[in-house]
Amino acid sequence: MQVVDSAIGVIQRRSLRRNASPVETGILPLSRIHRAVALIDVEDTSFDLCKNRLIAFFREHNIHGEIFFLDFRKLGEGERLITSINGTILRKDLNWYGRPSDEKMRLLNEGDPELLISAVREKNFAYEFMVMASHAKFKIGRKQLPGNVFDVILSEKEDHILSEADAFAGMARLMEKMR
Repeated sequence: MQVVDSAIGVIQRRSLRRNASPVETGILPLSRIHRAVALIDVEDTSFDLCKNRLIAFFREHNIHGEIFFLDFRKLGEGERLITSINGTILRKDLNWYGRPSDEKMRLLNEGDPELLISAVREKNFAYEFMVMASHAKFKIGRKQLPGNVFDVILSEKEDHILSEADAFAGMARLMEKMR
């Protein structure tokens, strides 16, 4: 089993290198941001509040924003999806080694967003792939990924983990200072 995991790891690293966005990133003031995408994890108990805060932020700053929900849970009998199917990346949208489908990646990069906001705390290959392959010119998140993908990180103390909604509130305050 360890050999299989190792081989998948090699394939994942190769896929990340091959699909990494060629767009150079850096900090942009809010006045230069017109399109944005956000990633949130539905397993965080505050994801709905985070979604509402993102929508309000986009509206307040006249940004056309799209929210993508990461939902890799196994839904049980009778459970239903609670987010939009187009804006949700499900386990079935991943290929055998965890790469999101071309359709979901096309939706993520549609309209060439200037900003990518990630309120996701726990990383996995699909999430890492989406962030690295995003063509956004400014990326803000909670935990740095290999290769220093994020331009700004909202750090948190190990003994005080923020919810997604609180993490985004902190990111919003930071971005509003970057006028």
